[in-house]
Amino acid sequence: MMYKEKIEHLILPLIEADNMELVEVECLKMKSRWLVRVYVDKAGGITIDDCSNLSRQIGDVLDVHDTPPGSYTLEVSSPGLDRPLVKEDDFLKVLGRMVRIRLREKVEGSKNIKGRLAAFTEEGGTKILTLEVEGKTFRVPKEMVLKANLVYEQ
Repeated sequence: MMYKEKIEHLILPLIEADNMELVEVECLKMKSRWLVRVYVDKAGGITIDDCSNLSRQIGDVLDVHDTPPGSYTLEVSSPGLDRPLVKEDDFLKVLGRMVRIRLREKVEGSKNIKGRLAAFTEEGGTKILTLEVEGKTFRVPKEMVLKANLVYEQ
């Protein structure tokens, strides 16, 4: 987690300077190298040229700071149709849309829930996701969410 946060801190100014939004950074240790994935977005969508230009800039910054240490593979891309939901604003932007969440613990027998995000509220200092699933309502504390993604609907 330490490298992920350091990378976010190093690259955020580059991304914001290009009027883009940092969606998520993944930093994974593979057998012989690191894998750094950077998901970015902007109004109107990201182009291949955006990703290519940003990849060069990010690569230069990571090399100068030797973060992560040693060799790495860098991937810069759009978050895609199944965009990850990480920050509070991400959840607020997709209210009323279908989402898929993976939980730390089972809720009513399942660690995976797919439903319409009806609300994202705060109760007693805890952020709560309210999902509507086939007529049932699930209220899940955000801290129980391991991973959340938007579900593409045609």
